[in-house]
Amino acid sequence: MLPTPMTHKNFTSITAGRWWLCALGMFLVIVGSFFAWRMWLSYETAQITRRWTQVPCRIVSSRIVSERPTPHSPPAHRVEVRYEYEFNGMKHTSTRIRQVESAPTQHLDHAQLNQQNYPTSSSQLCFVNPASPAEAVLQHASRAALYSIWFPLLFVVGGIGMLRGALRRAP
Repeated sequence: MLPTPMTHKNFTSITAGRWWLCALGMFLVIVGSFFAWRMWLSYETAQITRRWTQVPCRIVSSRIVSERPTPHSPPAHRVEVRYEYEFNGMKHTSTRIRQVESAPTQHLDHAQLNQQNYPTSSSQLCFVNPASPAEAVLQHASRAALYSIWFPLLFVVGGIGMLRGALRRAP
């Protein structure tokens, strides 16, 4: 069977299809790369405090603060702590549990459970930034973003595959 000659209409629809696949592939590469980059930044932020110096500290106060973000919303609860520590012979005070604080919760029992980790007058370990000893945290952030980075990278790989396929086909 002889191949049919390429008509202008067939060529136009094939070209439009290629442009569509290229645009979709580029979109997937860009969006996947953006989310992979954001997850990598989150992982790097979580790694920062792991390089800080661990020192003993004492919880001065620990309480649950409840507030209403809007007049008709349910109350939101968060744990507020204040602790003292000594670094290089100087006394310091901090109120940060994590480097990036978590959002308040509407579940009072979750806030109470979190507060139980930091009873007033208890001894804890905190992590102090050696470059800026006034900066300290009680907990490291989660490194879960690194374990999930494969998901947006699937979109990058899929987008590259679409681009290669669209650009390789002969008209």
